Amino acid sequence: MEEFELEPGEQITIQVRQHIFVLFLRLIPPALLAIAPFIVLPVFQALLPGEATQAGEGLSPYFRFFVGIWWLFLWMHAFHIITKYFLNVWVITSHRIVDIHQLGFFRRRVSSFLLLHIQDVTTNVHGIFQTIVGFGDINVETAGNSDCFCMKGIRTPEEIRDIIMTEVAKLHHDEYNQSVIRKPSL
Repeated sequence: MEEFELEPGEQITIQVRQHIFVLFLRLIPPALLAIAPFIVLPVFQALLPGEATQAGEGLSPYFRFFVGIWWLFLWMHAFHIITKYFLNVWVITSHRIVDIHQLGFFRRRVSSFLLLHIQDVTTNVHGIFQTIVGFGDINVETAGNSDCFCMKGIRTPEEIRDIIMTEVAKLHHDEYNQSVIRKPSL
């Protein structure tokens, strides 16, 4: 990955993204707003100067200009939603979790924390809708830091929690074995 380099011996376990259903839910408002001008067309035609258009004569040039600008901004908003969906990702490796968060078109925050510092992993699935579709939130708290790393709307948060806890257990097991090997025997 370009955002970070893997340490020697570190392997990517899984990349986690939001559920595709969350993307579709976020695209509903721009889709509804795209048809809004045609719902309120009679109001616009009554307020704009010039001859009133009758059915079949076509639309006012002012109205077409407004709709074109409206759709341009809605398209940019929808593109922003899609961009954030594909670029916001958690990369879970054998040693750490890397949180890549796209803040805007040209702003990205990349943060990581070691799996050995994880104190608590919590999953939240709210309501029947998230239960049926199979997505929810996951929160990871680290030791010595008040920050809580959170990923909202991911698919199967319980499985992701289990993967994280398995990797943490492997690291603690390896750390224990290393400390036993290093102890001199009497």
